[in-house]
Amino acid sequence: MENGKKRIVIGLVGATGSGKDTVANYLEEKYKVQKMRFADPLKETLSIYFDKFSKEDQGWLAVQFRKRFGDDILSRALRKRIDNGEGMIMVNGVRFWEDFHFVKSYSDSYIIYIDVPQKIRWQRTVNRGEKSDDAMSFEKFIETEGEMETEKYVPEMKEKADFVIQNDQDLNYLLKEVDRVVEEMKKKLIF
Repeated sequence: MENGKKRIVIGLVGATGSGKDTVANYLEEKYKVQKMRFADPLKETLSIYFDKFSKEDQGWLAVQFRKRFGDDILSRALRKRIDNGEGMIMVNGVRFWEDFHFVKSYSDSYIIYIDVPQKIRWQRTVNRGEKSDDAMSFEKFIETEGEMETEKYVPEMKEKADFVIQNDQDLNYLLKEVDRVVEEMKKKLIF
């Protein structure tokens, strides 16, 4: 309970196409969780110049911001919003260790890792067509993931996560797993 406000800070971790947005939207809808993303400042910046941009563009800008302003630049951009918030606050898109430690800097915080096989993630990414480079081949998807700085640490975070959700089945299964995790979080807190 920092600044006299009760809050639970949840960090969502998962590779591209793992279901982070689905989980985030469900948490917002069912549990009235406030949603925030590390990528929000990046998307806002890119949307000034482009109607549609790629994951690669976002990754490049994240690296440039980090080089110029420090590794914790995206965390600093969210701290004020979180510090002014109450209740359950979810930060989507934990991708760097600085982001992970930022979430864990709050006393009542949890990291949820969403685990999905690479082939399923690729299929989901192609189907959603959210970014200009989503329609790539599976081989290109593997290559791009291996090269992107923003994807580099995500798999390692699974070991340090408070909860791991397997998202290789249907939507109902995923949502039941989210409910299970929320109930476990509530049991650990007097909230």
